Amino acid sequence: MSVVVIVYNDAPRLPAAVRSVLDQTLRRVEVIIADDCSTDRSYEVARELQARHPGRVRAIRLDQNSGGCGEPRNRGMALARGRYVMFLDSDDTLEPNACRNLLEAADRTGADLVSGLCVRVHTDSRHGKRTPWYPWLYRSTRTVESVAELPDLFVFDTLSTNKCYRRAFLTEHGLTFPRGIHYEDLLFSAQAYLAAQRITLIPNTVYFWHVAERSTAKSISNRRHEINNFSDRLEIHRHIDAVLDRRGLDELKLHKDIKFLKHDLVLYLRDLPFLDDGYRHRFAALARGYLQDFPEEAYARLDRVHAICAYLLMREDWDHLMSAVDTLINRTKISAPLAERDGRVYWCDRHLDDPRARDVMDVTALGYHGRALTGMFLRNLLTGCAVRGGQVLLEGAVVNPLGSIAPDARLTAELEFRARRRSLRTFRFPVRTLRHRGDTVTWRATAPLSGRFRPLGVIDEVWDVRLHLTADGQRTTTRITAGRVDLENAGSVPVRPLLTRLVADRLEPQVSAKGHLAFRLTQHGTAARRGRALVDRNLHGTAARTAKSTYRRLRAVKKDLTSGTRKVQGYHRMLRLLPVRRGTVVFESHLGKQYSDSPRAIYEELRRRRVPVTAIWSHAGTRTEGFPDDAELVRRWSWRYLRALAQAEYWIDNQGFPLRLAKRPETTYIQTWHGSALKKMGFDEPGHRVMSEQEQRTYQQALDRFDHFVVRSEHDVRTLARAYRIPERKLLRTGYPRNDPLVRAARDPRAAEPEASRLTERLGIRPDRPVVLYAPTFRARAGGAVKTFAFPFDVERFADRFGDRYTLLVRSHYLNRVALPPSVTDRVTDVTGEPDITPLLLLSDALITDYSSVMFDYALLRRPMVFYAYDWEEYSRDLRGTYFDLPDEAPGPVAHTEDELFAALADLPGLAARYETRLKEFVDRYAEYDRGDATTRIVDRFFGPGGGTR
Repeated sequence: MSVVVIVYNDAPRLPAAVRSVLDQTLRRVEVIIADDCSTDRSYEVARELQARHPGRVRAIRLDQNSGGCGEPRNRGMALARGRYVMFLDSDDTLEPNACRNLLEAADRTGADLVSGLCVRVHTDSRHGKRTPWYPWLYRSTRTVESVAELPDLFVFDTLSTNKCYRRAFLTEHGLTFPRGIHYEDLLFSAQAYLAAQRITLIPNTVYFWHVAERSTAKSISNRRHEINNFSDRLEIHRHIDAVLDRRGLDELKLHKDIKFLKHDLVLYLRDLPFLDDGYRHRFAALARGYLQDFPEEAYARLDRVHAICAYLLMREDWDHLMSAVDTLINRTKISAPLAERDGRVYWCDRHLDDPRARDVMDVTALGYHGRALTGMFLRNLLTGCAVRGGQVLLEGAVVNPLGSIAPDARLTAELEFRARRRSLRTFRFPVRTLRHRGDTVTWRATAPLSGRFRPLGVIDEVWDVRLHLTADGQRTTTRITAGRVDLENAGSVPVRPLLTRLVADRLEPQVSAKGHLAFRLTQHGTAARRGRALVDRNLHGTAARTAKSTYRRLRAVKKDLTSGTRKVQGYHRMLRLLPVRRGTVVFESHLGKQYSDSPRAIYEELRRRRVPVTAIWSHAGTRTEGFPDDAELVRRWSWRYLRALAQAEYWIDNQGFPLRLAKRPETTYIQTWHGSALKKMGFDEPGHRVMSEQEQRTYQQALDRFDHFVVRSEHDVRTLARAYRIPERKLLRTGYPRNDPLVRAARDPRAAEPEASRLTERLGIRPDRPVVLYAPTFRARAGGAVKTFAFPFDVERFADRFGDRYTLLVRSHYLNRVALPPSVTDRVTDVTGEPDITPLLLLSDALITDYSSVMFDYALLRRPMVFYAYDWEEYSRDLRGTYFDLPDEAPGPVAHTEDELFAALADLPGLAARYETRLKEFVDRYAEYDRGDATTRIVDRFFGPGGGTR
């Protein structure tokens, strides 16, 4: 193995890079140091290393500086003697086992190129921050015969340094780095990928890429404010495009184009708000010349904000582009006032005469218009910053999207200065001037920092600024976007830290990595500079290092004590030794996300009977809205939660308490479950069948905790009970407690009227129109990630056709969210936020669903159902498969197109009559034990008809 180490003016760090090669666990690794005609001692250091390690280190020097990394690598590669070659930069290091792991994989697979994981080491991070470079590519060992099999590798991991190459392969294909141009890695890696007949990836870290984000001497890749930097990148990409075109690799080129728009271009867009007009125009011209040939499909696959930025850049609409860039950097921020046209919401009101712009600018699906002010993160653009004596004068404008802040709203605001590092001190100043300007709310404030601002002065050097704006009692917090305000010449404020002016004497404005206004303590006077130097020396001295080491160890101990692993250990070793608290019941629904479902039904029956139990409800996150006031609430995975589970007499939930928590024998676990199965579950899933024996054993142990498992039909026995390997003795053939109201409403429709009436009033829907509920399940990607919800039919067309006849309620799966266009207001209502679906089922006169288990529940009402199975072939034939063929057994019409769906909905009374018999058969087959008394039977059995626990 040969490792080519390139260096230019980096004498201090070169020895560490070389040492990381010499210390490899693979022996006989040679080092070739290629110095790019440095002006410091780099070449002398290289010669010294060669003298100390004869036969292992060779040093060469270029006659003149090449201006890039390519030519030094070429020179070193030409001298390499190893069967395989690697490249290393002088400021980086290799993992000790890198060469051995790469070489073993190469010999085992015969690959031309082997690549391992690169880790970015943030050298200026206080906590040793490390970031894996595209880790999903390296989760397991795999070999591909062509990079076309793995487009993500081609477009994302374009580094040349985390790889080893068969030297004969490089020679055979004449692979060298381009000369005299930056981003040489991109072209070299692309050519190597395309030439390789076999590529192997290994899940081992091989390369440590050292980065200093706060460095004043920016690396080549960080000097993006230089226009030549961008032109070099485009030139390299044009070369890659030419190679792909010659090979006819259109699909690979499409992936590369998408990545360019989502990554490469974004790197430069982030800097545009701080650069002058001249640079912007040159940048736009270069970008336009390259992007104009991109296929429409590349833009179609972009996130909305990426597409908006690309379009506005082509139009050189700088004002709207700058706001879009702000959202690009801060993805939850609403940065534009938005515009509503014909019931749709657009990023801005310009360019909408262009049909393509209307498509690109349409942000209706992002749901901005449906948020309350308290849930908005609004852009707050700094429009002025000046220092007068000891005061800072700040001015800004908060965007007002779609007039969310009314013109007559009562406005108040305050500025907050908060230390970026953890601190007990914050400083707040009132904002005296606020004006409603339509699309914005402008503000002006004076912060007397010199008199009132008293930082500590050492650990709180950087202070972020926030503006808290309150309109008619609704408060939103904003960060202040720096924009084009000249902060360098704004001046600095004299301050008096608590540790005196010997550590800092001035406070200066600066821009954060996210583009927001911040202030930094600095030292201007001689005393402050000397004092700070003394502090820094002491902070890095032996005593300080010992103190910091102790502090870090204590923090690590604290973090460890609150880690999931430590909590599980504490639960098993300590908490389970505590005595069981008789009469204590822990309830949980959908992993603590809701107060709903059968656990809720059982809880409310216990309360109705006044059974003397101690009820504890689990909730996920910090918010407890919607959970009962008369129960103890514990946050899921908190120590209180673990203690409650350890001491409970009963566990009652519908999905599964944490799998790693064993249940003690004295505790009774009633698993109510949450729906009959269409999709294959448990050990019937292919993914579970290929688990290791240990993984299967662990999973089975978690399932064995169930003492009782509620089923609603023999279908559940044949599917769920078998798939989860639940023995007959544990089955409760009671039906679902949550479905008791549905059964009662089917027998006597008047039973549902009070609840339906209250819900109608709360949702603000018209009581004289039939209600149709649309309740689909979620969709998952190949890797298991949940897809973003998108209507599979035109909801505006639905509203236009049926809006005067029905009210459509939309309840997506709780893993999704819905954004309705304003055009359907009063005709379509999003009810995804409703925690319990049962009242919605009672309210609805008809149901539209797809493959959701809600079909089994709603069938109990004997009301019309329409199944919109637009993707049945894809859904039923994926790896999991289904237990039965829905189109053959559905108790309602199965629509495959939007027109078929609308046709089925046109005559709901006729639909009910046509499917009455089939609906009855469906209920008999899949809900035979839902008889309306499930809650009573379960409470009677476990808590006694008289009300006492057993």
